[in-house]
Amino acid sequence: MIEPCKLEELLIFTIYRLLDDSKHITSGMASPIPAAAALLAKQLSNEPIRVSVLASQHLHSFTDGSSEVFDLAAQGRIDAFFLSGGQIDGSGNINLVGIGDHANPKVRWSGSFGSAFLYYLVPKVILFRFEHTPRTLVEKVDFISAPGSSAPHVYRRGGPHALLTNRCLFSFDKKRERFCLLSLHQGEDLETVKDQTGFEFDISADLRETPQPDAATLALIRGEVATLLRDPYPTFAETVFGP
Repeated sequence: MIEPCKLEELLIFTIYRLLDDSKHITSGMASPIPAAAALLAKQLSNEPIRVSVLASQHLHSFTDGSSEVFDLAAQGRIDAFFLSGGQIDGSGNINLVGIGDHANPKVRWSGSFGSAFLYYLVPKVILFRFEHTPRTLVEKVDFISAPGSSAPHVYRRGGPHALLTNRCLFSFDKKRERFCLLSLHQGEDLETVKDQTGFEFDISADLRETPQPDAATLALIRGEVATLLRDPYPTFAETVFGP
């Protein structure tokens, strides 16, 4: 008997479904769930897909680390990337710097690094946050590390495509600069999501439960994908999939 789908496995499958037209998918240093989704896409695709996992010793071909990611993005050779933030607001802005006054913050995070650069240049940026609370999903970020939208005259081929959390999936309307709730994960309800979201959002007329992977896909996630993930993320792989 197959064990029920875990939340992490549901999120992996959900991101995979968002990657349907991506030929080169890159994930960052602390992104085990997005990386697993990219690996799942590679396993299931009938077309060649390149997956670059920066935290891995074997799952990328870079010789100069993240600087090559920036070069590829500038050349239009990365189709999908993943960003997160200590804060994400309803306009798709992310904050990786800190909370409070910039000169004297209450909390200081790691910093923006290349988030703004990649947010502008990668066509499909999927925002991911495992904690869905008013603390993380706020009305307005304290500091904009990377803006969700730009003025019409600014060249920009990238930007937010979706926001996935441990509770639900949002799409992002670039014209309205606003999120729309697409689906609720099993066990979640609309009122809880509203209560735990610090920004206002639209609701799809076709709001449904987030689809779960079928038995064959779940077996693939727990098998080949989990095995590949043990190189860059051994602790995550053992916690979710077992030793």
